[in-house]
Amino acid sequence: MRIAGSYSFCDGRRVVETQYPTLLAEITRAIEGIDEEAHKTKESSERTKQGQMLYSPTSLNTAFKYEFGRIGGWAPIRVGAQYSVAHYEPGYKAAAMNKGAFREMDFVKQRLGVEVQFGKYAFMVYNVCAKMTIFRNLGHIGAGVEIVPMKAFVEQMSSGVSYFEQFVWDLEQRGVSNIDIPVLILGIAADWERAPRQTLPEDLVSISDRVIPGALRIKRTGLTGSKPGPKPRG
Repeated sequence: MRIAGSYSFCDGRRVVETQYPTLLAEITRAIEGIDEEAHKTKESSERTKQGQMLYSPTSLNTAFKYEFGRIGGWAPIRVGAQYSVAHYEPGYKAAAMNKGAFREMDFVKQRLGVEVQFGKYAFMVYNVCAKMTIFRNLGHIGAGVEIVPMKAFVEQMSSGVSYFEQFVWDLEQRGVSNIDIPVLILGIAADWERAPRQTLPEDLVSISDRVIPGALRIKRTGLTGSKPGPKPRG
């Protein structure tokens, strides 16, 4: 995969490039280390994409975990969430809250947080405008990087996944608040410089190396022998 777009939210580009240059290089290496074609494993059952093989967000997320783990030092951070009942109206009673609630950031290293999002639009906005601020307030990060797919990449996924271009438009219209933190948004796409894979029909695979090169040689050198057919006897 390749980085195909980037957007600086709340001075995110300057902060990440100047304060975390080594970590940004590691993020880039993790992205470029993923062969997206290996994750086109989901057969679509949607009416408009019936039978097409699509990129699997679950498989891509697993690939990111592997790449960041291979680089080393990147790990998720999870914080418990205790929900208050102090703001209920008098007389309202609710069932017991789930005591296992938590918030988690995908990857954190040296106070730089990274979120990889192949989900719906609301999750992208939540990551940048809420979760990263919360984790900064709790002392876990100082800046963030949000990795999201480009629209062309999303068109080869199941419906419902949001994309870089839409996300950037909304952030620009929203503007920046005094509680926001610096975030660099990275849009990723299939590697447009990688040579496409060629798949020959199964019945040609065993003979292609023997027949095709010979045919090309004949075409290139021309026929210089006698005409086909019976030859006169000497």
